[in-house]
Amino acid sequence: MAARSAASGWDGSRSAAGNLSPWLMTAIVSVATAMEILDVSIANVSLSNIAGSLSVAQEKATWMVTSYLVANAIIIPISGFLSRAIGRKRYFLFSIAIFTAASLMCALSPNLGFLIVARVLQGIGGGGLAPVQQSMITDSFPPHKRGQAFAAFGMVVVVAPIVGPTIGGYITDSISWHWIFLINVPVGVLSLFLVSLLTVEPKVLVEERKERYRRGLKVDYIGFIFTAIGLAGLLITLDRGQTENWFESDLIVTTAILAAVGLTAMAIWETLHDDPIVPVHLLKIPNFAISVLMMLMLGMLVFGTIQIVPQMLQQVYGYTAYDAGLALTFGGFAAIVMMPLTGVLTSKIDARMLLFPAFVMQAASFWHFSDMSTQSTFWGAVLGRFYQSVALPFLFIPINTVAYVGLPPEDSDKASAMLNFARNLGGAFGISIAQTLLARREQFHQWRMTEGLNMLNSQFSTTLHQLTQSLGSRTQALAVIYRMVEKQSAMFAYVDVYYVLMWGVIVILPMIPFLKTVHGNRG
Repeated sequence: MAARSAASGWDGSRSAAGNLSPWLMTAIVSVATAMEILDVSIANVSLSNIAGSLSVAQEKATWMVTSYLVANAIIIPISGFLSRAIGRKRYFLFSIAIFTAASLMCALSPNLGFLIVARVLQGIGGGGLAPVQQSMITDSFPPHKRGQAFAAFGMVVVVAPIVGPTIGGYITDSISWHWIFLINVPVGVLSLFLVSLLTVEPKVLVEERKERYRRGLKVDYIGFIFTAIGLAGLLITLDRGQTENWFESDLIVTTAILAAVGLTAMAIWETLHDDPIVPVHLLKIPNFAISVLMMLMLGMLVFGTIQIVPQMLQQVYGYTAYDAGLALTFGGFAAIVMMPLTGVLTSKIDARMLLFPAFVMQAASFWHFSDMSTQSTFWGAVLGRFYQSVALPFLFIPINTVAYVGLPPEDSDKASAMLNFARNLGGAFGISIAQTLLARREQFHQWRMTEGLNMLNSQFSTTLHQLTQSLGSRTQALAVIYRMVEKQSAMFAYVDVYYVLMWGVIVILPMIPFLKTVHGNRG
């Protein structure tokens, strides 16, 4: 094992575990990340309750979600720089403390404005947790064991959003929405204590930081400003676009321009900068670039369907939020079972041999969903989520493993930041694309269906006559027919979205052979 680690260039000098088991370290740092990722999905489920409690329209309350996403997205890509500047362990503890304090502020918010400010602080604190944890895991395990280590990380990142909606619905219905934030306080305090006591800041990182300060720490302020403007514009455009009717809104036009200008300027500036705050230069490495693209798609699959499947079950089939969340949770059990197996297989089998069938299975799950109708059952949705959840570990772990192949150890924190950013950005794209397609295709199908609803259509006239006799009112009969049209057109729209997601997965398949892997490229 030692010879194999040495041959890969890994020596353990950057490990965050110190003299303790790296598995214990992984479990300790996972507590905070699980808290943050669960909080995101739980808060989304409780949106209507929060809006009602604070006496605001739900459309305005969605700024609570948008503000968190923007702050979180800005911090994630620069978390590697912040980690190197103030120390990895110190930055991780700082992030936990900010997230925990902000959670308490959220729970005690007297109005929407205060809640939005608290959510921005939450996003700032939460943005550093997953990237730093992934960096710690990468540095604490030799390459041939990282697959198993990332399985533990995957339990947090993949499974938490799946079970979050059910947990959120239960807490909100049984107690109060305040408790979805209050529950973070004891968990955060416990995490602070364990991380400060049982993880270490490696001497190598301390010396690198001292050397950086001796040379003079150069902060890329311009790169940060471009990044903040570009990402804020992009996230607001994606999150609010459909609500604001896209480019018919002055807000969306403005944010889209800010996104285009900010991100273009950031890409040019960071490429030319000697010490960029956002490591865009890593995307010049083909293996890492493909891994980032795959992680972007994974984010679309995980977060896009986490919203669209329960939404379909509620809109078309009339299920409650809690029952709709159960469809995701049942699938989550499959992911939990498969994670450890995937970790073992990733260390023994060429990752490409796992990625290809996993992406194919994702496409098959969307094909299954696209075959659903208004007559389908709850278990039909559960089966589709089961197919998808079984395949998710075989995507998440291999992608994270092969992304670091060929990267120098000192770039692990930068790579972790980029991968986590890609996953979150993919989620924003997935949700935005799904909601826009749903709205437009539902209108299209409703328009096409109502074309034939006139007295020249014998089937329509017969149905209308029968319903009128049954209900005793022509108006009520027309209302029933319209509800049937709404339900059917919504189902057709969901089918269209599943088709698009299926083809999005298929497009990724040709990229898999170009990946370099530990098993496929030993030299």
